[in-house]
Amino acid sequence: MDWNIGPEEQVLWPASVLAGVGMCGAVYETTRQISYRCFKCYDELSPMQKVEWNNRGFSTFHALVAAAVSFYVVMISGLFSEDVNNSIIIDRKSWLSDSMFGVSIGYFLTDLAMILWYFPSLGGKEFLLHHGLSMYAICLALFSGKAHMYILMVLFTEATTPFVNLRWYLDVAGQKTHRLYLCNGLALFVGWLVARIILFVYFFGHMYFHFDQVKSIFALGFYSIMTVPPTIAVMNVFWFWKISKGMVKTLCKSKALTGNGKTD
Repeated sequence: MDWNIGPEEQVLWPASVLAGVGMCGAVYETTRQISYRCFKCYDELSPMQKVEWNNRGFSTFHALVAAAVSFYVVMISGLFSEDVNNSIIIDRKSWLSDSMFGVSIGYFLTDLAMILWYFPSLGGKEFLLHHGLSMYAICLALFSGKAHMYILMVLFTEATTPFVNLRWYLDVAGQKTHRLYLCNGLALFVGWLVARIILFVYFFGHMYFHFDQVKSIFALGFYSIMTVPPTIAVMNVFWFWKISKGMVKTLCKSKALTGNGKTD
């Protein structure tokens, strides 16, 4: 593998990683301050729940940034347009994709450090596997300059994270019977189906039709792209199954409450 490190990357990469770590710290503290002043339920949480509440604040912020940047670079910027003939898609990159990868590495490092410090309160082994695979894939793409489009597509799946976090916030705030909880559950189901199931079908289809380019990647990158995304896809399907079960349970409960005349 040829390391894609020039003068610009020597500054951009560490700066973006530090920016990601700094972003997490700033949003964590901002979430704590705003929650303390604006949400009465925050004071009633246990110390560990407060840590997770604040942690989910920067998790949500990173997810929104990652999804927005990934969507822009892949769908709007024209960087990966089939009509551009200056290079094959697998080799295309930009300073913005490099920066987003660095920020995401900073986020995953921070979140992973917190998960390990409070293990298993902030997440179990599946979170360690998810974060580990994510950082591995992002670092490989960043250092090699290859497959940026595919990694950005995977990063876009973070768009579902705000719905997951809002579900947890409403749960610990005692709002599981509120209509917003039901609406968020439906949005999570649809969002997960689109961003983590259907998108991966397109992802693998794109790889199939551009397999001649995929094969041109160095050996470690080729075997990684053939194994890491399918592993994440299997995890997404497993979580989607759990989300579907939870949605059905919530809908049945909501229907029962409606029948008893107890809706909000």
